[in-house]
Amino acid sequence: MRDPKWRDEGEEPDYRFTLANERTFLAWIRTALALLAGGVLLHQFATELDPRLVVTLLSTGLGVVAAVLSVVSYTRWRANEIAIRNGRPLPFSWVLPALAAVCLMTSAVLVVLLLVA
Repeated sequence: MRDPKWRDEGEEPDYRFTLANERTFLAWIRTALALLAGGVLLHQFATELDPRLVVTLLSTGLGVVAAVLSVVSYTRWRANEIAIRNGRPLPFSWVLPALAAVCLMTSAVLVVLLLVA
């Protein structure tokens, strides 16, 4: 597999920064896997929560967020790598507030479902 063009930009960074960026990418992937696992577990084991449609929508939503987070984690890793190579500041990311909002909404829906059940 050949190197992407952006790897020829700027200067080769200190390997510690590259490895730290890669660890952050892997943490985002673990978060995506945890969201996916949560969605599967919710759908399979929360059989007594009603209405079932809400549980299914919540589970599916967690799966979709996991898929989006997987893609965003790569684009974020790439943007950070390019910024590091070119000596620019790291770009702002909307991922953290969006992920916090998803967690808040999921928790709120589950609390309501548990209180109603």
